[in-house]
Amino acid sequence: MLLEIEQLNASYGKALALENVSMRIAPGEFVTVLGPNGAGKSTLLKCISRMMTSSGTLSFEGSSLHGFAAHQVVGRGICHCPEGRRLFPELTVLKNLMLGAYLRDDADAVARDLERVYSLFPILRDRTSQMVSTLSGGQQQMVAIGRALMGAPRLLLLDEPSVGIAHRLKHEIFDAIRQIRDSGVAILMAEQDALSALRIADRAYVLEHGHVAHSGNAEELSRDDHIRQIYLGVA
Repeated sequence: MLLEIEQLNASYGKALALENVSMRIAPGEFVTVLGPNGAGKSTLLKCISRMMTSSGTLSFEGSSLHGFAAHQVVGRGICHCPEGRRLFPELTVLKNLMLGAYLRDDADAVARDLERVYSLFPILRDRTSQMVSTLSGGQQQMVAIGRALMGAPRLLLLDEPSVGIAHRLKHEIFDAIRQIRDSGVAILMAEQDALSALRIADRAYVLEHGHVAHSGNAEELSRDDHIRQIYLGVA
């Protein structure tokens, strides 16, 4: 198993954000986490990437992640594309992308990964010297995903990649995410667009009030009456 989470708890002060959350991700698997705002999706990803502390079992490739700093987790192969993108707006596309490879010293492999990012998002090749602040929201999201890929992840954490993006570019981004999964990279994606997420994921977990309320095969969950009514908006 690539990632194992058992009885994970996290809080903001006295407010409990995650309660006894358990889930697993196999190598190369695409798992999506669904749920409304405030359900704990972003908190879960932050705990995995060690951007915030937690209790419970959090194991990657058989070793505990507790006690690791965020940059050490990146070095082990977990790269986080956070909600809101968190780019450096006054740096160029290329410099933002290369920051994702900051911990790497394999120059040839870095060059290959940069070419891979440009293949996934051809518009970025044309914008390579452009300041990120001048890009559209969708193009900035492409840079954020590309930056995470430059870390050579074995597990890619994606937090709300479709938020605030035009419909056309959203389709391009989800198509790129599908290609990343097909290349063998495991993905854990938090997403509010449940329909789009369930179409491309292998399995799904549904968070409600900080705990896992539903889980299962993505295709089966997309046919579940409760999921369809609450998260897909269809009867």
